[in-house]
Amino acid sequence: MTGALILGGLLILLLTGIPVFAALGLVAAVVLVLFEGHTSSMADTVFSHLNKPILVTIPLFLLMAQVLVRAKVVDDLFEMTHTLIGHVRGGLGVATVGACTIFSSISGSSVATALSVGASAIPQMEKYRYPRGAALGAVAAGGTLGILIPPSGPMILYSVVSDASIGALFLAGIVPGLLLATIFSVWCIASAMFRRDDRPPFAGFAAIGTAVRKSIWAVLAPPVVMGGIYLGVFTASEAAAVGVAYALFVAVVVYRNFGWRDLWICTQGAMRTSMMVFLIIASAAMFGHAITIIRLPMALAEMVTQMGLGPIGFLLMVMAMIFVMGMFFESIAIILITTPILLPALIALEIDLIWYGVLLMINLELAMITPPVGMNLFAIKGITDAPMKDVIRGALPYVLLMLVGLMLLLAFPGLATWLPYSAGFGR
Repeated sequence: MTGALILGGLLILLLTGIPVFAALGLVAAVVLVLFEGHTSSMADTVFSHLNKPILVTIPLFLLMAQVLVRAKVVDDLFEMTHTLIGHVRGGLGVATVGACTIFSSISGSSVATALSVGASAIPQMEKYRYPRGAALGAVAAGGTLGILIPPSGPMILYSVVSDASIGALFLAGIVPGLLLATIFSVWCIASAMFRRDDRPPFAGFAAIGTAVRKSIWAVLAPPVVMGGIYLGVFTASEAAAVGVAYALFVAVVVYRNFGWRDLWICTQGAMRTSMMVFLIIASAAMFGHAITIIRLPMALAEMVTQMGLGPIGFLLMVMAMIFVMGMFFESIAIILITTPILLPALIALEIDLIWYGVLLMINLELAMITPPVGMNLFAIKGITDAPMKDVIRGALPYVLLMLVGLMLLLAFPGLATWLPYSAGFGR
């Protein structure tokens, strides 16, 4: 009963629009005062959670993405994919998904991916009479890959809360991310078979060569960062630093359109976002400590054991719960509320935390395109002025496709775990 009251109060606070960090911190403070009579343990809890080297990846990956975007390195991505495959039926949709896939491995953000690729892709798709709903849906869904394909901000947060290896999580997201991108692309081609939208002519091999040459620096960013982690050359934290160095080299030496003022703007942007994330992590640490005081996670683990739910049954129940939560709450809130509560049950059922982390990311992708609070839906509406009903209608098929991907990952855990464990990350 106590746990239900606490979670109910937290959900009510979040639904009022209060910031996530304030809601978590307020609930934690109330619980600690009621059950311990003081809040003196908050400081030690916050320090222990923020005093983790892995957190340095957040500002560094943010800075890498901002540098590449400001230097206009990523502007060439859609042009390359459009030139390569735009001439086949459904090719413009595939090109959009492809550009989103590559940009996702740079940005770490679903909304940023949808906004950046959508600004280039949607006008081109409409130019060739690509159905507007299909164009909006492809960008909205393709943008969600920013959560799953590393470097992913939500993955870093999940790693901090669960103590799962961030390097393993990054590698675990690659195959499922490419699988979803493939499913999306197949849908774009299959659905185009029943339409008569125009297609641009084949650009020719010379144009393809030029487009690939222009975009090669953006395409090489993911292998440079993730390849080093896979080969054991550097850790995830070191990979983030290498990514920043690579981005600065490309912006300053290759593109030559990046100066001190640009660096200052990018650093400011990365710092503001990082401080917001750190504030949320601190409040989530307090919330996790508070619910541990009242033994809520342990009570849930005991209840699951008594119910006799196996790993798959428990995961199906959790995925359904998070799917519903995703309709109303942002991904950060879902990670920081659910993970501390579910962690003991996951461990008791011997559910691989890396596998679960990837399942969680796919479910959070669904949250990005399910109304009424799908952030990518609002992002696409913002850059196109399209009616929200058109954006939702275009994204709906991709909700079903993501559910297919989620079921495949539930049935075949190796899709997520093979790559990190083959790279030497232990269970």
